[in-house]
Amino acid sequence: MRILGAAIGSCVHNAGLFNFLRLAEDNGYETIYLGSAVPLEVLVKAIEEENPDIVALSYRLGAEPLRKLLRKLEKMLKKRKLLDKLYIFGGTYETGKVAKEFRFIKHVFDGTEELEDVVMFLRGTVRAEFLDVTYPQTLSERVKFKAPFPLIRHHIGLQTLEETEEEIRKLAESGQLDIISIAPDQNCQQYFFEPEKMDPAQDGAGGVPIRKREDFVRLYEASRRGNYPLVRCYSGTTHLLEFSKLLKETINNAWAAIPLMWYSDLDRRSDRPLREAIKENMKAIRWNAKHGVPVEINDPHQWALRYAHDAVEVAMTYITAFVAKKLGVRDYVQQFMLETPNGYSPKGDLAKNLAKRELIEPLQDENFKIYRMIRTGLMSMPSDPHAAMAQLSVSMYYGWALEPHIVHVVAYSEAIQRATAKEIIESVKMAKRAISLAMRGTPDPLADRWVRREKNRIMQEAMAIIEAIKELKGGSEDALADPDTLYEAVRLGILDAPALKSFSVAKGEVKVKIIDGIARSVDEFGRPLPEEVRLENILSEVADVENSDSI
Repeated sequence: MRILGAAIGSCVHNAGLFNFLRLAEDNGYETIYLGSAVPLEVLVKAIEEENPDIVALSYRLGAEPLRKLLRKLEKMLKKRKLLDKLYIFGGTYETGKVAKEFRFIKHVFDGTEELEDVVMFLRGTVRAEFLDVTYPQTLSERVKFKAPFPLIRHHIGLQTLEETEEEIRKLAESGQLDIISIAPDQNCQQYFFEPEKMDPAQDGAGGVPIRKREDFVRLYEASRRGNYPLVRCYSGTTHLLEFSKLLKETINNAWAAIPLMWYSDLDRRSDRPLREAIKENMKAIRWNAKHGVPVEINDPHQWALRYAHDAVEVAMTYITAFVAKKLGVRDYVQQFMLETPNGYSPKGDLAKNLAKRELIEPLQDENFKIYRMIRTGLMSMPSDPHAAMAQLSVSMYYGWALEPHIVHVVAYSEAIQRATAKEIIESVKMAKRAISLAMRGTPDPLADRWVRREKNRIMQEAMAIIEAIKELKGGSEDALADPDTLYEAVRLGILDAPALKSFSVAKGEVKVKIIDGIARSVDEFGRPLPEEVRLENILSEVADVENSDSI
């Protein structure tokens, strides 16, 4: 495909146009550069002679002079029957507004875009129009298509189906999201397959009230426009296997997010006993794996949301990735939820999450691919919208050190109210700007001795937890994927979190404190407690109980 570019009229500003044409060349286009201050007659003659597929116009000198130029140009093009080309425009915000007034100009760049937006226009919008190329509709293909830029994800679930449908249309048409996550209400997640148990007073609580199969199809169809984003949905909190089948058939689920232990009597989001929940959840994971659906197992940040200390969260990161691989998952999504629990420093966050990354990377092989996804922790989002904007931007900037394939944006309004397309698009633009700056180059966090030391400590303590769980089954690695052993690890307190006390099957006895911007297990005096000591105390208590029972 050929692009002809020119700064028209008396405009001598050519840097933006020149850069655009270089980007086009990098993405496989042939370019023709006419230069600056190109008279309209020269431009039209070149269009006739060169016969480009796309004509890129640039002008930055003012609104009214441009309006006159474009009126004249439109008449000239119509007279010479040249309006069948794709005309695009680049300029300032002021001149961009004028260019949008003219129907023959199909796309306008006004300086508010990030580099990613321009590249995706060249790779997606243009090629789709001219070559009948569709946007990739699987996670692995979409990641390759978008590289080196990450896929952008956001969730949406408003009070009514109609509102949610309309906002999904807007999001797809904006081209800002690569993945739309549907957030159903709790009635749907828990009772979709048992509607008689739903409480109508809770309709719309926490998400969109989806009540029948056709509702999922309807929301998916709303996304079939713009950049045709991938669509996915939260799993149910019960009937996870049935939910997996439903989502595969209705929305071509981009990936399934299924817990290993949660949505049970561990967190009371369902009444399933923990041991049975683990078994059922594993069946759902295996089904998705068998049918080629990528999987995310979200236990690590679920523990962090209950104020678990760093070693437990990191140990669960390894265990869940191990389980996914064991159950046949080929494409695995590993989420790194930043700033969770609240109080983490950026360097503490990086130490913990780099420990996660380093621990699970060796699991990868030709049959098991890990896709890293970062997100701003919702617990850390302040209610003041401007403070939340800053929080979002900062976390995305330093989170780029994890080299994510996917960025889960959390709208700045989420701590105040549910986000509509407006707030989501605004938040995505903030995240993209932060990432764009980080992509230019940031210091290596592992060059910092404190980060490196803490990362190594956390890995060592996480491995102590993993080994303790293995010992429950004679040291076998298979213990990590055994429901009975995992249940015992929770029951005994090897896996524990303070916010689970007096609430669930877990003990909730571990004490956790934020020290130096990182969540540490502490003793009764608030001093850091090495994980080996904590585990030794637990196992000693178990041995004492067993000895007393045998007497």
